[in-house]
Order: sequence, then structure tokens, then C-alpha cells
Amino acid sequence: MNPAEFWKNFRLGEELGISGAFTYNGLRRFYELRNLDQPDEVFEVIYNLAVGIERLLKIAVVLLEHAEDVDQEDLEKSLITHNHLDLLHRVRRHVPINVAGPHNEFLKLLATFYKSHRYDRFSISSITDPQKERDALCRYFSKQLGLELPKPGSLIGTPNDARYKKLLQKVVQTICRELYRIIWSRADELNLYTYELRRGSKAETIFLGEADTPAENVLWKELLLFFMNTKTTSGYLKFLRGIPALDFDPALVGDYLDCFQSDAAKALVVNELEHLHEELEGKGERFHMIEVIGSPDVYFDDEDEDEWLR
Repeated sequence: MNPAEFWKNFRLGEELGISGAFTYNGLRRFYELRNLDQPDEVFEVIYNLAVGIERLLKIAVVLLEHAEDVDQEDLEKSLITHNHLDLLHRVRRHVPINVAGPHNEFLKLLATFYKSHRYDRFSISSITDPQKERDALCRYFSKQLGLELPKPGSLIGTPNDARYKKLLQKVVQTICRELYRIIWSRADELNLYTYELRRGSKAETIFLGEADTPAENVLWKELLLFFMNTKTTSGYLKFLRGIPALDFDPALVGDYLDCFQSDAAKALVVNELEHLHEELEGKGERFHMIEVIGSPDVYFDDEDEDEWLR
């Protein structure tokens, strides 16, 4: 394997994982949002999606354009761009790609964000138009869904409707899967394995799975019900049941459950956790036991299982 093949096989393969992680994080964060009114939250979503899809486009461009007679330095310089549509056009010059108007408009939104809105708040002109990325995203949803979204500053804000979540996931996954299909096909032609994905990775979920955030939420809820209601036992379950619960407020169960699906919700509850910990005696021993939970390097003896094995 020569240096160029090594580069395209391994380094671009690593980039594929990075691209998938950014894209997954953007979709996951959008699903968590209760509304579209907080600049930092909307920025986080669009930034992750912009970076993830841009890197995916560049992988496809390199695999399609790089050859022995191509000037390596010129090719690398041409990749110093954040224009998603230009990168898409470069892909289209070589292969057909099945993306349409809604996908192209979303790529344009990402490119505009990355080129202009990303640093716009460092300009004094931003005082008259403080939420450009939020407004751009809302205009996109309004056009694609034929809806009139609440105006910024309205009393109800802009709730993150399930229709917005469904549309964004569908558009992003269509773009990503089309590009991944092209990457797979071109890598196969070159006898490379750039398309390989680590099992269980975010990239695998985005490019080969459903990236089904609602289903992921069903999973933690079902697991929670299992832990609460199972009558079976094991060494691990005995260990968990042997740790006394903290005195959280039953009236705030809804807030606590929200911690399983939202990082923002965790931030609201962590102060209460710290207060409860301050009132504990022997905190060190408790922290040690808590640290054990979920550790991959811990094995719990199960007397019933040992008896069965005999």
C-alpha cells in the first residue's frame, strides 16, 4: 500500500468516524431542545451538522478527484473551504447523487452559517439582528412544512415541534446516506476500506442505522422500568439494591427523568445532588460504589449462577 492509498484508506476512514460523530451529535442535540429560542442551543445544533456534513463531503471529493496525475498540494488547498454546495457540485461532476431541493437548501443554510453567522456576534452590527441562525432555521422549517412559526420574542416562544425534528432527521440522513453510498462505491472501486465503520459508533448509527432518537429514548425508559420492577436477581442487581438511595424530592420526578434524555436537564438538577452529597457521612465509600456502576472491568459473583454451573 503506497502513501496515497494509506491516506485514503486509513486517515479518511478516521474522518468518516469523526463526520458521523459530529452529525449524530447535532441531530441528538436538536431532538433534546424544548424550544428554538436559545442562541447557544441552536448554534450547537447547526455547528455540529455543518462540520459533520462538510467533512463527509470532503471525503467523497478526495476519493473521486485524487489520482496519480493530480497535484496533491492543489487538491489539499481546494479543500480549505466551508461551502457545502460547492463541495456537492464537485461530487456531482463525477457521480449522480440523489438529493433534491430541500437538501440543497439545507446545505446552503449550513454554508451561510459557517461562513457568516458563526462569527457574526463579534461584529457590532449583530446588535440589530442577534439570532440569524435561529431565524434561518425557522425560515427553512416554515418553507418546507408550509407553516407559520411564532415570531421571535412571542410569549410562547418557538416550541421545537415534532414535525421539525422529523424533517431535520430525514433531510440530514438522506444527505449523509447518499454521500456514504458514494464513498462506499468509490472506495470499493479503489480496493480500499475507507467505508468501514466501528461497530456501535455514532457514525454507524448515522450512515447505516436509523439514528432513531425516539427509539433511543424508549430504550432508557424500558431499562428504567426493568430495574425498578424486576423480581429476578443477580450479583450486580444485589450490589445496586445495596446502595441506599438519596433523598430526592418525589414531587420532582418529571425533572429527574428528564436528566436521562437531556444534558440541559442535568444542569438543573446537579445543584440538588451536590446538596444531598454534602449532607452525607462517608461520602468517599459511596462515591467508590457509584464509580463501580457501569464500569466494564468489574465482575459480580452470582451465587445462583455458580450453583447452576456446578
